[in-house]
Amino acid sequence: MAPSPMIKTEVASAAATASKPTTNGKQAARLRFEDVFETLRNEIIADFASKGMPEDAVEWYKRSLNYNTPGGKLNRGLSVVDTVRILKGSDLTEEEYFKSALLGWCVELLQAFFLVSDDMMDNSVTRRGQPCWFRVDGVNMLAINDSFMLESAIYFLLRKHFRQDACYVDLLELFHDVTYLTEMGQLLDLITAPEDQVDLSKFSLERHRLIVVYKTAYYSFYLPVALAMHMSGIPVSQGSFKPYDAAKDILIPLGEYFQVQDDFLDFAGTPEQIGKIGTDILDNKCSWCINTALAVATPEQRALLDENYGRKDSAKERKVKEIYEELDMRGRYAKYEEGAYKKIIGLIESVPETPTADGSPVLKREVFKAFLDKIYKRTK
Repeated sequence: MAPSPMIKTEVASAAATASKPTTNGKQAARLRFEDVFETLRNEIIADFASKGMPEDAVEWYKRSLNYNTPGGKLNRGLSVVDTVRILKGSDLTEEEYFKSALLGWCVELLQAFFLVSDDMMDNSVTRRGQPCWFRVDGVNMLAINDSFMLESAIYFLLRKHFRQDACYVDLLELFHDVTYLTEMGQLLDLITAPEDQVDLSKFSLERHRLIVVYKTAYYSFYLPVALAMHMSGIPVSQGSFKPYDAAKDILIPLGEYFQVQDDFLDFAGTPEQIGKIGTDILDNKCSWCINTALAVATPEQRALLDENYGRKDSAKERKVKEIYEELDMRGRYAKYEEGAYKKIIGLIESVPETPTADGSPVLKREVFKAFLDKIYKRTK
């Protein structure tokens, strides 16, 4: 269900300070994280086999887990580990690392569930440089059930490793709630911008905001941080301060800013910058650019947008881009970005970081600054 732009987020770095890790540090962090996947996958498969499942079913499930889960940049999963480290203020013990990485892999399993099903709904061809799972020989519609099993693995792992923890129910509710919210966003996207039916009257900046918030921001930005907060023992309330509400108030606008940025780069970024050729115009995407254009276009420009947007024609795509330039989309984006940055910085600075009387962990501004530093003014 998640759009491909969300895969590109380079979120919290593997450090407990504001300094950025070296490339080797990033590679080492990823390799250590991937090692945990091997352990978790083996646990999932062993449990599956223990139910009396025959060898061909066991191999199918293992293949699905391997094909759909570990690919991509893994930034959502890694950010759980990084956030736990920031909140603790020191390196993690082996147990703390394993359990935070486990939660990170649960986020990646949720992502895999979304992507397998989303690719079927969009009739996509490739994902992460390989054929979509449902297009692999012999898979086809079996991918529907495979997506369900990817999701169910989350709850097996949580039960096995967190059932005795005080945060167990909070973790369950968080995954269920965020999954439901993401599915709401997927519905909005599907009924607003079907690839084969162009109707710009359904578009608006408010509809775009709703799609982004529900389809992207909750599971890509809020979920990893909230998981880390629960594991770290941050309470729901610390006097008048509500840490989870504060985190949501920062991370949802941050996720919205990221997606707007991604939409703009799809139009303005070069293939060398963004690593792909932008296709939002051709694909009838309900992007920030088209919605901004619709909000300020003259009647003549609106007619041209209706005629040319989402038409699978490179000449019509160029016409839309010409209108974007006429409307100063670059200047409008620069103004949006500065406003979004200032708003998010203000929200981050409002986090008190005041030590609690009972010594319970507190939310730290660095958690959010790590996200924002990776996103602000990015060009890819």
